[in-house]
Amino acid sequence: MVHIHADESCLGNQFKDRQRPGGAAGLLEFWRGDAWVRKDFWLSEADTTNNRMALMSAIAGLGAIRRPSRIRFVSDSQYLVRGMNEWVRGWRARGWKRKRGAVENVELWKRALVLAESHEVTWEWVRGHSGNPRNEYVHALAVRAATEQLDSGGAVDSGFEEWLEEQRETKKRYFDFFEGAPPED
Repeated sequence: MVHIHADESCLGNQFKDRQRPGGAAGLLEFWRGDAWVRKDFWLSEADTTNNRMALMSAIAGLGAIRRPSRIRFVSDSQYLVRGMNEWVRGWRARGWKRKRGAVENVELWKRALVLAESHEVTWEWVRGHSGNPRNEYVHALAVRAATEQLDSGGAVDSGFEEWLEEQRETKKRYFDFFEGAPPED
């Protein structure tokens, strides 16, 4: 089982007359032996939307998994989670059309769907900015990617544990976050 926690950021969503830099990021986790293995990814676009970046987080995260796997994909984007759970198969069956016109970001939806179908994916929504440490961590990665226009070039060693320790020391939070072995299936 691979757990992917993903988030997106678009700076200046309210503006229509200038570029809106965006970022997407994720934390991949899986249990190996007696410890969690963690990898991070992030990417950016110079002018984009939150919805595009949410889809890019799915494409990058699923694309980082090299063999068919069971995946739990967690995001605070209802657009992404509802799209993958409720909308996308109907859109495909109708030739990528909605009742009210064309599907936005259709090429990204197609890419995400192809990647998802090579795995067994469970799509879960989490409320953003509600104190979930994994969601807060990937949000920080996405904002940094958007701000600095960074790309990790794929999955890299994670900084989650160091970030978590820093949050505990400097902001006195996440003391209730404990991790152990995943539950047995």
